[in-house]
Amino acid sequence: MSRAFVKEDTGEGLEDLPDRPVSEHRNLVTATGLAAIEAEVERLNLAYAEAQTSADRAALQKVARDLRYWSQRQQSAEVMPVPTGTDAVQFGSSVTLLRSDGRRVTYRIVGEDEADPARGTISYVSPLARALIGKAHGDSVRMGATDAEIERID
Repeated sequence: MSRAFVKEDTGEGLEDLPDRPVSEHRNLVTATGLAAIEAEVERLNLAYAEAQTSADRAALQKVARDLRYWSQRQQSAEVMPVPTGTDAVQFGSSVTLLRSDGRRVTYRIVGEDEADPARGTISYVSPLARALIGKAHGDSVRMGATDAEIERID
């Protein structure tokens, strides 16, 4: 049979995946954030071993790229102490805001990799977190197109 009719996976044609971009900001994390990074590195190490066993080059490339990213994030992580006071907003604080439309929202300020606004966590480098850090109960901040008052700091 002609080789033209045989499809073999030689690994040729696979392009190297570009590395995931790493933030230029310090990698500040909470203790929970560091634990999540460590768990992800462990999961990816297992996935890499599995991809090696199955000789799945595409999976190897994807997992290797992600493993490089998360290993770098683990190495550069700076665990921040739990906030000791509630006088001013700081990294790790939970802040309840009263928006000008009457809605209340609560966000916890965390590291970039931990941030998930839909679940109530925002990155310390986000515009809202930057506006909040250093502010006190009763202060106002711009939140999108509206203003919001800091109602509670935990």
